[in-house]
Formats: sequence, C-alpha cells, structure tokens
Amino acid sequence: MLVNLNELLPSAAVSDGAVACCNVFGIEEAKSIIAAAESLSLPVILAVNKDMVDLAGVEAMGGLLVPMAKASSVPVVVHLDHCYEEKIVYRAIHSGFSSVMFDGSQLPLEENIRRTRQVVDVAHAVGVSVEGELGSVPYEEGRDHIKSMSTIPAEATVYSQESGIDALAVSVGNVHRKTEANSPIDFELLKQIEMATTLPLVIHGTTGIAEPDLLKLKQQRVAKFNVGTTLRMAFGNAIRECMAQEPNKYDSQYFSGEAMPALQAEAARVIALLAARRRPLIK
Repeated sequence: MLVNLNELLPSAAVSDGAVACCNVFGIEEAKSIIAAAESLSLPVILAVNKDMVDLAGVEAMGGLLVPMAKASSVPVVVHLDHCYEEKIVYRAIHSGFSSVMFDGSQLPLEENIRRTRQVVDVAHAVGVSVEGELGSVPYEEGRDHIKSMSTIPAEATVYSQESGIDALAVSVGNVHRKTEANSPIDFELLKQIEMATTLPLVIHGTTGIAEPDLLKLKQQRVAKFNVGTTLRMAFGNAIRECMAQEPNKYDSQYFSGEAMPALQAEAARVIALLAARRRPLIK
C-alpha cells in the first residue's frame, strides 16, 4: 500500500526503531526491496536519487514505483531524495510520489526556510510529505560541491517551526557513500538537536555507520535511515560473481535476476536491523 512519511515516522520516532529508506535504480532493486519488507511484514521507503532523476526522469520512476507500492502487502513510501529544484519536486508530486525531499542545505538559512515552505505548502495540499535538511551531510566521493557542516540546534528550532516540514535530515558526523562503517557520530550534538525540535529525525549515509552506533541511533528520535551503498555493493558483487562464472552469457536481465536474491537478503538484513524490537502491526 502506498503511504507517506507521516503515516510511518511519528510512531517510529517514539519507538526503539526506525524505517529503512532504500535507494532504487530500477525494477530489480524495487522488487527485491519490497519483497524483503514483505517477508518481514515491515514498512519500507523507496528513494529515487538525483542520478536516477537525471537518467530516467521522475515521471518514469513514478510510473514504475507507484503501482508496485500500491500492490504491496506492506506500507511503502515512494520518496524523492535530495532534490534542489522546486520544478522537479512538483513534477514528482504530479507523478504520484507520496513523499519528497527539498534539499536547501546549501542555502542560507532564511532562503532554505522560504523555499522549503513553498514546497511544503504545495505538497501538503495534496497529501504528500516533505523532508528537509539542515546542516549539510558530505559525500565520501562525488558531488564535491556539497559542504560538510554540522546541524546547529538553534537553527533546527527555527527551521522546523517555520518551514513546516514533516521530517528533518541532520548532519552529526554521518557521510554519504562510504563503503566502510567508520563515521564518527556526535551523539551529544544529536541530543541537543532532539531538544531543539520535536520532528522525526533522518540519518543519511547509513552504510558508513558502525552497527553499535546504528542500534544506539535508532533508539533516539531518528525515525528514518537512508541506505544505498551497502545495497549496491551486495547487488554489484553478486552480478560480478555470476558474470565470472558464466562468461558466455550477455543478457543483463539474466545477471540482474541471478543477483536479486543477494540484494533481497541484504535489504532484509538492513530493514530488520533498523526496525523496532517490538514490531508495529501492519494494517
């Protein structure tokens, strides 16, 4: 069933668990991730990132993912990840996305608030949830123009109240696209942010965070973890292994199909790891 963030995150924020938000790049990832969530009877968020927006466009991705979400036996959010342009956000909303992220983290606070508020007003009018970011989560590789800047608690209060967002992505030492789990999480800063806002919090760069820290984070008000690299690694490594074993095959669909069980297994591991110990009932 297709849902938005507001149907999942408020309860997750006050539980000892969170919802996994998994990057998808095509039908293989979408099918594998939804199957993993269904096997656990847990909700999941499918995220479309900037790379897929640039390659396929939000209309094509919405056309692919929204029907799959609606057909699922568990709640599924179709979410537009890090988007810096309002026109693309509005196209995503028109294409059926149930949630969007307008990322104004590279802007001055006042402009971030103003532009995010405009997106929120449009999105909320049609039942679409909105995530924003304050501070700036850096990238291990690629997107060198993205700043590395921790979230300032006092600004989080103002931004949360004036922007109208439903979830707040924070920068507390987490880093996008890391292949090793060694990001140093500033739990004291996170505590200060939790005191500054009542919103559900979001952590990007989950692959780079050590499991003990993930287990600790999910017991805070962190309600959503964005996951990408570990899923791509599982899928890519399985494809490589299959191609090495069958060098005379050339059908990409065949290799992707052979690798999907590995992707589903990794997705299930992540979804279960982040979930609350006492599982919410799926209605």
